[in-house]
Amino acid sequence: MKPKKPNLRYITIKNSKVHNKGIFAKKDVKKGTKLIEYVGEIVTKEEGTSRAVKQYSLARKNKELGSVYVFELNKKYDLDGNFKYNVARFINHSCSPNCRFTIKKNRIWIIAKKNIKKGEELNYDYGYDLEDYKSHRCKCGSKNCIGYIVATEHRKKLQRILNKKKKAN
Repeated sequence: MKPKKPNLRYITIKNSKVHNKGIFAKKDVKKGTKLIEYVGEIVTKEEGTSRAVKQYSLARKNKELGSVYVFELNKKYDLDGNFKYNVARFINHSCSPNCRFTIKKNRIWIIAKKNIKKGEELNYDYGYDLEDYKSHRCKCGSKNCIGYIVATEHRKKLQRILNKKKKAN
């Protein structure tokens, strides 16, 4: 099946201060707008993990590459978005995101969480677990940023861990 051309009605790809490339609003966007679909290949959890590990290893050697584009769909499957036709892969993480994602019928949609101004970079919370936080440095620069990409529900706990480490040194 040939992938659909992405709908670039609301977005443009430009260089980002956060990480290499980013997605920016081409025009003002209202809260709730479905901006773009995150597309790729649906794979088993095992295959998704294998691809994520491989991509992470490549990204550590070449800083121009993105890190990992594997998205968890459900308990059995992941979606590998590491394909040129998936322009949504350029959306960066933020600890104060202006977008969110939703998964319906194995399709991942990026949706405006609030009104977004023309030229503003689109971002969402990647929702990473706490266990590998050291592997995921955050450069979003938001006032809520604690320096690592972890899901909102893990930030307070991570802040306590970091404070303990700071006091121990």
